[in-house]
Amino acid sequence: MAATVTRIHTAAPRTLRGSAEAFLDTIRPGNTRRAYTVAVVKTVDQLDGRDRDGLPGPSRVLDSVSDDEIGAALESLWGHAAVNTWNARRAAVSKWLSWCREQGWNAPAVPASAARSTPPDSETPVRSRTAIDRLISRRDIHLREKTLWRMLYETCARTEELLQLNIEDLDLAGRCARVKSKGAKPRTRRRGATHHEHALETVYWDAGTARLLPRLIRGRTRGPVFVTHRRPGPGKYLADRDLCPDTGLARLSYDQARDLLDAATATDGPGTGWDLHELRHSGLTHLGESGASLLELMAKSRHRKAENLRRYFKPSPQAMRELTSLIGPGTSRTH
Repeated sequence: MAATVTRIHTAAPRTLRGSAEAFLDTIRPGNTRRAYTVAVVKTVDQLDGRDRDGLPGPSRVLDSVSDDEIGAALESLWGHAAVNTWNARRAAVSKWLSWCREQGWNAPAVPASAARSTPPDSETPVRSRTAIDRLISRRDIHLREKTLWRMLYETCARTEELLQLNIEDLDLAGRCARVKSKGAKPRTRRRGATHHEHALETVYWDAGTARLLPRLIRGRTRGPVFVTHRRPGPGKYLADRDLCPDTGLARLSYDQARDLLDAATATDGPGTGWDLHELRHSGLTHLGESGASLLELMAKSRHRKAENLRRYFKPSPQAMRELTSLIGPGTSRTH
């Protein structure tokens, strides 16, 4: 009896152009979609190349492209552009590739060599209390983002520290939590020390976070405080600490958190919105303007050296006007 050969149908390899179109279809029409389209489509065309007639060539398979090729394409297209343009285009391409990986596709990443640029002579903006309150009170902002942004402002903690928090680390009654700080050293010589085997520090929040946090974690008693809205794709390995044991949802990453704030505050396409660090910086600045001493600010920010804190503390123009008014004509003085 002759053997029967059954043809197995497999999915066609995912191409650059196909993945780009799928990603762009997830973005609502408007300025953001137009900005993303410019960045992503030009990058795809650059990577695919053109034939002798100047027409786009066949689209390459997504997983055949290396990180370095992504970096080279960005440099070729926008390496000499203004810093804000570079940052916006880079952010859009990074978002596209991150989205591809979230779908379980093998995709490259923007390499470290194509890092985000800091505008020359730029300083971290101080967002006013009113602007922060207005952002967090918006109805289109999800509770997860509201909680993270308010917590960043009130604790003056680093973003990575709060994203690494688990529900077990919280002291809701005391309005505080123990975090693994930047550069924290393990208390054991064993390699691969766990989170709680590091020296932990305490961060404190106030009423704003206290109102939001219990609502965010309602129904959960373990796992990451800040989680994604979807389960991780197939084949993606995560440590037990980075998964919610009840829902299977993964810990929210720094890149995801950064993109969410940027999308909510951008005024001229991706990469032009607020940065997560601005919330910590604004909180420290507002405390300084309210009369907190340098030692108190060091305790709040957990800096070891005063000179490292001074770059975060810059009084606002209004605070400088009020200070200057103390030596103006008619001001009562004591000698």
